[in-house]
Amino acid sequence: MVGLCRWALRYAFRRWLPLVAVLATMLLNVGLNVLKPWPMVFLIAVLRAQLLGEAMPAWASRLVEFLPGAPTLKHFIGWSVAATVVIFLLSWLVGLANAFANVSLGQRMVYDLAADLFTKLQQLSLRFHASRSVGDNLRRVTADSACISLIVKDALLPVVSSLVTLVVIFGILWRIDATLTLIALAVAPYMLLIFYLYAQPMLRLSYVEQETESRIYEVAEQTLSAIPAVQAFCREELNDRRFQQTTGASLAATLTLTRVQLRFKVLMGLATAVGTAGIYWLGARHALAGNTLMDPVATIVLFLSYLGSLYDPLANVMYTSATIQTAAGSVRRVREVLETEREISDKPGATRLPALRGRVEIEDVTFGYEPDRPILRNIRLAVEPGETVALVGPTGAGKSTLVSLVPRFFDPWQGSVRVDGHDVRDAQLKSLRGQIAIVLQEPFLFPLSVAENIAYGHPQATRAEIEAAARAASAHDFIQRLPQGYQTVVGERGATLSGGERQRLSIARALLKNAPILILDEPTSALDAESEAAFLQALDRLAQGRSTLVIAHRLSTARRANRIIVLENGGIAESGTHEELLRRGGRYAKFHRIQFAGTGD
Repeated sequence: MVGLCRWALRYAFRRWLPLVAVLATMLLNVGLNVLKPWPMVFLIAVLRAQLLGEAMPAWASRLVEFLPGAPTLKHFIGWSVAATVVIFLLSWLVGLANAFANVSLGQRMVYDLAADLFTKLQQLSLRFHASRSVGDNLRRVTADSACISLIVKDALLPVVSSLVTLVVIFGILWRIDATLTLIALAVAPYMLLIFYLYAQPMLRLSYVEQETESRIYEVAEQTLSAIPAVQAFCREELNDRRFQQTTGASLAATLTLTRVQLRFKVLMGLATAVGTAGIYWLGARHALAGNTLMDPVATIVLFLSYLGSLYDPLANVMYTSATIQTAAGSVRRVREVLETEREISDKPGATRLPALRGRVEIEDVTFGYEPDRPILRNIRLAVEPGETVALVGPTGAGKSTLVSLVPRFFDPWQGSVRVDGHDVRDAQLKSLRGQIAIVLQEPFLFPLSVAENIAYGHPQATRAEIEAAARAASAHDFIQRLPQGYQTVVGERGATLSGGERQRLSIARALLKNAPILILDEPTSALDAESEAAFLQALDRLAQGRSTLVIAHRLSTARRANRIIVLENGGIAESGTHEELLRRGGRYAKFHRIQFAGTGD
């Protein structure tokens, strides 16, 4: 818990100005709470002096001399009432300022943590993201990041306030009556025992609650992102049951944690109730027996007024553990991401690549996603500047894996990948990926304008440059037919456009980036014949002067390449031009017969 609090305070210190405001208003509140009973105690002293003829305490006498006006009972009552009202109003104003500062500090810390999470998630490898759902990661950023506010604003800062209050109140009560003060603190060991017994169960159950709740996000994200398939296969009722089961599990986990927290709070409340009752009984007997330094009535009033101010902070310190334990599950989930080591990062001394010509060399590369299960084995391949190389082969042969090594989405187990003679592991990632353009099988478009989507890889591009890229990609004509032309906002994932239109926008994006290395991952697999023909024309323009790696299931794309590589079982089975491979009658020729003649073995 100490480490958790230390971690949380780093975010509080980032926002030191709101933190200072919270601490200042909090300490002012403590001082005002200490002053609250004294107008009543002063009035009691004055009444006993005026009505019973008793001598006023020295402090009350000095205050009477200081107050302006006639020394009458009416004036003293007025001053007591006025002091009570002023203290109340000041407490109210300071409380408002404290609440505003708390909200400001809390939200800033939440957004700081969410930003750190978002940044880290963007940096983590594709392997990491493949092992976690989008919904779960979204919950970590949007909901779990609120844990930082809960810990600092609702736990640690109240502890500071409570400890200051305890020290001040303890000092005052000790001066009033040391014996009663020790009796009042007799419940503290019991509170510590309850804390010891309940801390770990609350920590464990909090994590279980957060994990089960994250599954709600997972189910919702998985269902809504696949809504065409859901409706096509009439699986709405099945998904309803899955959602109900998930929410039921989350509710059960929440209720289990709540039951434990309620037992903890009841036992803590029992301690303060027993302690207060004991002070009522023993304190009254003690004061009436004359064993106090002050007037018995004033002693009882003052002691009982401060008793709540003693037990409330003491209970708050203990309740803080429950608050922290409630947030601990979210903290664990957040730190799982923040403390995940980046598989791919700039190594110390990484160099910034100069402008590349585009030569790609893959030398004796072996790689796989799981230990002892290589996908690629001893691959050797070179792509010259301006050359187009097509990769073909059965599903699972390692085509996408091979091209993913060039932008260094992964590092090979053995061998190296070089661009213009530079090992990609020695280069700064940004300077490497900035010189590689990628067109995916399923082009991803953002819910932005068409112009912003085209300029995504080159945000400084002018409107003329954007339009020139669109014309080269055979996209300008259909863009002009859109309701707002280049300013038309496309739907989520480009849902308002056809597959061919989305692909041509992705080609325009790659053209505008003007990178010397181009990677195309099955770019025509989802296109009809007409869209494919338009796309291939745009592709020819895109590939000019660039080193191009094309993953092709459709051989109509592969046949246009300068060289074709056939991958099989993690190795290169054949290499040559379209005509050469057909004459050999090997694996490529077999693929060709299947696609174009409809015959097989």
